[in-house]
Amino acid sequence: MTKPVISIVCPCFNEQEVIHTFTDKITEILGETNFSYELLFVNDGSRDDTLTVLYALAEKDKHIRVLNLSRNFGKEAALTAGLEHAEGDVIIPIDADMQDPPELIHDFIREWQKGYDVVVAKRIDRSSDTLAKKITANLFYKFHNSIADVEIPDNVGDFRLITRRVVQAIQLLPENQRFMKGIFSWVGFKTSVVEYARQPRAAGESSFNGWRLWNFALEGITSFSTAPLRVWLYLGVIFSAIAFILGASIIIKTLVFGVDIPGYASLLTIVLFFGGIQLIGLGVMGEYIGRLYMESKRRPVYILDSDSKTPESDRR
Repeated sequence: MTKPVISIVCPCFNEQEVIHTFTDKITEILGETNFSYELLFVNDGSRDDTLTVLYALAEKDKHIRVLNLSRNFGKEAALTAGLEHAEGDVIIPIDADMQDPPELIHDFIREWQKGYDVVVAKRIDRSSDTLAKKITANLFYKFHNSIADVEIPDNVGDFRLITRRVVQAIQLLPENQRFMKGIFSWVGFKTSVVEYARQPRAAGESSFNGWRLWNFALEGITSFSTAPLRVWLYLGVIFSAIAFILGASIIIKTLVFGVDIPGYASLLTIVLFFGGIQLIGLGVMGEYIGRLYMESKRRPVYILDSDSKTPESDRR
């Protein structure tokens, strides 16, 4: 019988400073497993020399394979490309920044051998993250899981082990706007959890700034819940009831007691308040309509420019 193959999927964007360190460490770890393996790097439109470094490594090591996307499509698209092209029996997505310790691969394999199709890595210590990032991350997980149909395990990222049949299930999901944490949870399967402490980046800076993280959170919320739309129905009923009661009260006071009709200041305040509420509601609906618009185009999630598995002459 042939040995099971482990595929390491690593999306890369401007990671030239850490590629060598990451490759040396991950190769050492995989060499200790006695399994066959491949290192599948997905270059997501890097602007530095990441692609050059990756091709040089692929020339020296037959285990290394490089997918080069035609431009920067984002991490979710790069991860999707890696999963679709990975050839292993088990697949482990991991970032090159070394914040997720490769040593956990040994724990992943042990849990997989017990019969688990999914083994996730849960961060129990995020001291390497800023206070703002820790607070916003916790708020996101709590808010998302309170309104979504499928819960996302808190403090669990893309670093995990999944089997081939999990990947095949993920490939059945056709959406273009992809939130991989939610997709991983949606497909289900028997899951085990391995806890670890998140490490600082080995080098360089994260490309995820506050604005991108905010948009990423919106993507997650709108991908797996319609509660933000439903809440406006309830708000409409509540405010309509308040307006009806207030209007009836004013009419009764005017007819029975002769109380003057309230002035323009209060009227203007109410009009502006409800105008703002309506604009927020339109914004939420616009977010979902925008998603429908993007999905209706049926554009591919990514476009592959080259694959180091093909001959050099073909890549040119």
